[in-house]
Amino acid sequence: MELTDLATIRTLCEKYDFALSKGFGQNFIVNPGVPPKIVDAAGIDRSFGVLEIGPGIGVLTKEIAKRAGKVVAIEVDKRLPPVLEETLAGFDNVKIILQDVLKADLPALMAEEFAGMPVAVCANLPYYITSPIIMKLLEDRLPVQNITVMVQKEAAERLAAQPGTRESGAVSCAVRYYAEPRVMFTVQAGSFYPAPKVTSAVVRLDIRPTPAVPVPDERAYFALVRAAFGQRRKTAANAIAAGLGLPRPQVAEALAAAGLDARVRPEQLTLADFAALDAALRAVR
Repeated sequence: MELTDLATIRTLCEKYDFALSKGFGQNFIVNPGVPPKIVDAAGIDRSFGVLEIGPGIGVLTKEIAKRAGKVVAIEVDKRLPPVLEETLAGFDNVKIILQDVLKADLPALMAEEFAGMPVAVCANLPYYITSPIIMKLLEDRLPVQNITVMVQKEAAERLAAQPGTRESGAVSCAVRYYAEPRVMFTVQAGSFYPAPKVTSAVVRLDIRPTPAVPVPDERAYFALVRAAFGQRRKTAANAIAAGLGLPRPQVAEALAAAGLDARVRPEQLTLADFAALDAALRAVR
């Protein structure tokens, strides 16, 4: 069964009375060259366990299953397991879990499903919840070697942006703290059904063995990062003061102690700058 074939997709949808859901951000891959490229980018082989998020009708799942030792795919749409049962019938190394990935206990799931295996995450993510899913995967400190996902091109560029550059944001800082990201390749809208209005890109995040900068309290550090980017048009001093509910003179004092200009913009700050500012804020509070 060729799952990238439009006639096959329509037949399956008709057979299972399945209509694509905008709410779940469903866009199926119809370019047969794309799934192998995504799996190539993930660098997996038979020794790997792979966690997939949002398998859809199993286009990417099938390609992963050909190469990996085991695949666990998490799907939120209750209508899809019967479809997947048919499309993945030839594979005994795939397990479908019907659950919302944002509510799942992923560390427990991975310990149970992938004991002793190197693990990668590989997925074609729904665009509307790309950042929450990426942040959950990173913050849960999953024992994974890399996360390779297809997302909207702008989102991929933001995920891979270097802190201290104009393109960076709170999610860029979080990604660089936990991982080393790179955009692997782009995918045109015509590679999907229905075709989205945007270009997509595959980004790979190689998880760091230890975070990029040492900080005493990650929660406080990321609260500072989020506050800084909460009002991008303001200076970092004004945005942080507003976001953390601190007097502006106190924030200005901390910026000076960290060796930073009081007029610095949030996107000009590197991870090391945020760490120094975090330490300075502790000292002046």
